[in-house]
Amino acid sequence: MAGNKSNAAAKKSKDKWKAKEWYNIHAPRMFNETVVGETPASDPELLIGRQVEVTVQELNDDFSKMHIKVIFSINNVDGHEAKTEFIGHSLTSEYVRRLTRRKKTKTDHVVDVNTADGYVLRIKTMSIADRRIQASQEEAMRGKIKEFLEAYGASHKLAEIIKDIVITGDLAKETAKACHVIVPIKRIEIRKTEVLRKGEGEPESIVAPAKEEAPAEEAPAKEEAPAEEAPAAEEAPSEEPSSE
Repeated sequence: MAGNKSNAAAKKSKDKWKAKEWYNIHAPRMFNETVVGETPASDPELLIGRQVEVTVQELNDDFSKMHIKVIFSINNVDGHEAKTEFIGHSLTSEYVRRLTRRKKTKTDHVVDVNTADGYVLRIKTMSIADRRIQASQEEAMRGKIKEFLEAYGASHKLAEIIKDIVITGDLAKETAKACHVIVPIKRIEIRKTEVLRKGEGEPESIVAPAKEEAPAEEAPAKEEAPAEEAPAAEEAPSEEPSSE
């Protein structure tokens, strides 16, 4: 009896898998709608809201960005193609552990910024110092980070901000420079972002499309130089016998 129940359960589970279909998951327009994986579902409606994490290295072949994960959420299904939207990013836990070794001071900050295209983005920064930071310095640094990121967000669209975080790393560098007047910080990392509210339209692409190799051009055939004609031999003038 127990064996029959086990077989029936296995058959039921197998039938459920047979009823499922596979869907391609596309990155959002911000990352050129690249296919980043597949996922099964018995009903496409069940895919809405499903999340997927991809490293930036997988999106642009940059091995220096393998510690940065971007997070997408499926928001539309067209046939067997699942479309996504960007909802945030984070650093891998292994990378954060390497940064926060002994004798270093780590300070976390959280700032909610309004972008130029109407998004609300939560930015979580992590500052690393080689020495202990005083409470007054930490408070002043917290205020400087908030002031800088709010001003930056107001003058940039979401796509520009995410590019400066996960592609170029420029936003972390500029934030560290802003804090340098208060305390010399070894580095600042933006360890996590989260979209709290959508804005206007879909963010533009921030990843350069892969370049297609142009077919090699055939070298033009060398034209053979026409053979030079040998100069005609000049006839020696015939000597007339002189009359004596």
